[in-house]
Amino acid sequence: MPELPEVETVRRTLQELVIGKTIAHVSVFWPKMIKHPEEFAQFKDALAGQTFRDIGRRGKFLILYTNDFALVSHLRMEGRYGLFSKEAPVEKHTHVIFHFSDGTELRYKDVRKFGTMHLYAKGEEFKTLPLAHLGPEPFTEEFTVDNLAVRLARTTRSIKTALLDQKTIVGLGNIYVDEALFRSRIHPERAANSLTRSELETLHKEIGDTLREAVDKGGSTIRSYVNSQGQIGMFQLELFVYGRKGEDCKVCGSTLERIVTGGRGTVYCPACQKK
Repeated sequence: MPELPEVETVRRTLQELVIGKTIAHVSVFWPKMIKHPEEFAQFKDALAGQTFRDIGRRGKFLILYTNDFALVSHLRMEGRYGLFSKEAPVEKHTHVIFHFSDGTELRYKDVRKFGTMHLYAKGEEFKTLPLAHLGPEPFTEEFTVDNLAVRLARTTRSIKTALLDQKTIVGLGNIYVDEALFRSRIHPERAANSLTRSELETLHKEIGDTLREAVDKGGSTIRSYVNSQGQIGMFQLELFVYGRKGEDCKVCGSTLERIVTGGRGTVYCPACQKK
């Protein structure tokens, strides 16, 4: 599933592609993808004549702003956007097409059909699900060491499970939690409320640094992720632990191990991340 760096990269490329384009009409081939409004015909009718004005992001969610609406889009595992000419053949698994007045089309393709779209009047998008009740953004002033300490002190869950909870902090998934914990030298099964102040300060720093570096590299292409211009990410070349079970630790040379933590596969270094 795309995490914050991948979604941020998609946001930036979409901003280059669609800002200022006016929607002539919308085609929906998989109505179950439209979660709000309940009648997908209302979704299509509302967007006709609207112009894309900005592209935002909240955690792993894209927010496509038009004159009057906020379209909240979750890519889930395989979702991707691309800009095409109207003459270009429509690829299999394309489920939503925004037809623009200039003859181009923004197409949403999703092999697994797990992606979702919610359309709200602008200003209402943060008052209800899926954006309501999310934790702080890692790149904002709200995300402080003290804020992180308070949120982690409330739970005896493993630190990995707590960081995957989008109410703790938004945008982190399996890749970047494993990487931030390795960089912080914290075992993924440590109880979240057992971290010392020094460990919390290190973890706070490494979460921010890891995500910033990943954004700079365009995210991580582990399986099928590409941005809205069809380009892969490059941060997978910088990964210390994720996906590297059985390989040598880049820091100490020990063999990396894999465990299951909170139902998620987790790779760590038993020497660098002692329990």
